Amino acid sequence: MTLTNRIATAKVEMLIRKPVEEVFKAFINPSITTKFWFTRSSGNLEVGKRILWDWEMYVVSAELDVLEVEQNKRILIKFDDDTTAEWIFTPRAEGTFVSIMNTGYKGSSDEIVQQVIDSTGGYTIVLCGLKALLEYNVILNLVADKFPDANVNS
Repeated sequence: MTLTNRIATAKVEMLIRKPVEEVFKAFINPSITTKFWFTRSSGNLEVGKRILWDWEMYVVSAELDVLEVEQNKRILIKFDDDTTAEWIFTPRAEGTFVSIMNTGYKGSSDEIVQQVIDSTGGYTIVLCGLKALLEYNVILNLVADKFPDANVNS
């Protein structure tokens, strides 16, 4: 967590040992993303689109607006709670370095700190699931298994 001018940011990063085109596509195309993050999406991430993501096992949804997409470089979205998430994709000789930053939290200082902690943990799980999927073709079910007692499909 970083605090600058009272703006809290959750930042998570990881090297994915696959080409940037493949890593970027995994976040844009829900037929791939649903293998490591949410369970259903209303469409691909495209600038100007409003998208609905569902986590059916928890009966939870999030609406988001796609603000910016720079092919194989950057994605910027704004969630229905007014937080934003930005992905930066940096090609490297050994693969793609992915940075995810989530900002715009609201509430008391304690509530904001808890939201940053939750987002940091959540995005870490997302990147770990992506790494397993793309590098080893393994679906780990990390998101579904994070809160097994809350999973209405168990």
